[in-house]
Amino acid sequence: MTEEQLDEVELVAPLDVVLCEDCSLVQITETVAPEVLFCQNYPYFSSVSKALMAHFGDSAKHLLDTRDLGSESLVIEAASNDGYLLKHFVAAGVPVLGIDPADGPAKKAEEAGVPTMNTFFTKELAQRLYDEGKRADVFLANNVLAHVADLNGFTAGVARLLKDDGVAVIECPYLLDLIEHCEFDTIYHQHLCYFSITALVNLFRRHGLSLNEVVRTSIHGGSLRLFIEKKANVGESVTSLLDKEAELGVDGLAYYETFASRVERLKKDLIAVLERFKSEGKTIYGYGAAAKGCTLLSYCGVGSQYLDCILDLSPMKQGLYFTGNRLKIEPPDKLLEDHPDAVLVIAWNFAQEIMKQQQAYRDQGGTFIIPVPEVRVVE
Repeated sequence: MTEEQLDEVELVAPLDVVLCEDCSLVQITETVAPEVLFCQNYPYFSSVSKALMAHFGDSAKHLLDTRDLGSESLVIEAASNDGYLLKHFVAAGVPVLGIDPADGPAKKAEEAGVPTMNTFFTKELAQRLYDEGKRADVFLANNVLAHVADLNGFTAGVARLLKDDGVAVIECPYLLDLIEHCEFDTIYHQHLCYFSITALVNLFRRHGLSLNEVVRTSIHGGSLRLFIEKKANVGESVTSLLDKEAELGVDGLAYYETFASRVERLKKDLIAVLERFKSEGKTIYGYGAAAKGCTLLSYCGVGSQYLDCILDLSPMKQGLYFTGNRLKIEPPDKLLEDHPDAVLVIAWNFAQEIMKQQQAYRDQGGTFIIPVPEVRVVE
């Protein structure tokens, strides 16, 4: 929020998580209007993270090397952000179409030479593009499936646009990594659903699609890269995960009750560490004004009683105020200017990248507090 908005009442919504025991989908109960979450003044630009760029650069290279794409092909991406991924295909001479509802990122993509529609991807838009003769050799959707309220409409749109021999490559956080690594802060209002392979197979099958291959990645604390086609050719990478999920009981409540207990313990551990630092008269800054931080800080009750400010590398966020606790977002340069005693790494999924960027601070005796998957202090 801006300084002018500090006196306004913030929008709040419940954050409750439920399990559907019929299809195994884990989801939150409250849907905030996507226009509120993703459109005007949306501050997330994928290109800010070098780790993210390397990850998706490798993904693009794999597709260019294996899919025989050329000037007659078409790559479509839903939630294409600032063109961070499609630019690799543009550079290779492959026609692309980006689709993204956020004004700022869509504009950046156009400026970078990536044709982009500034709108949401829906079943209706897919039909319109289909009627215009557009067919996708590759359909991309990274970290968007969890954001979609109408999962069936989105998936039906993908099926409509995909060529018979095309492939949809979708990335999303993996429910098992969320549970196993206690990543409770990745549960927030932008993420409506949390996917197991069991739930995904059910979803795609409903629309004549087959999940044929899965690659697990470490990005965002543990994600899935899904390869979906119209023809079934299910590989061992899919069947082995289905077997593991059945063994763990992802379709029953006991699995999630154990998770809830671990989350409560992490909260107590984090507060204990922060209390110890403050009792010693030490200053603590936060790092990473990420959406997950709203859940982490709100659930744990962390605000100005512990943190003086929050640092973030993105110029689009600097000068604004964080939701909930209304801490000011400052540039990372303040680390060396002010030299706080410790930094709480809110964007813990990029902890290694952040600590590498801030090696000078660390060399001068700076300390990092990493909250997930368990609270640890790195000196």
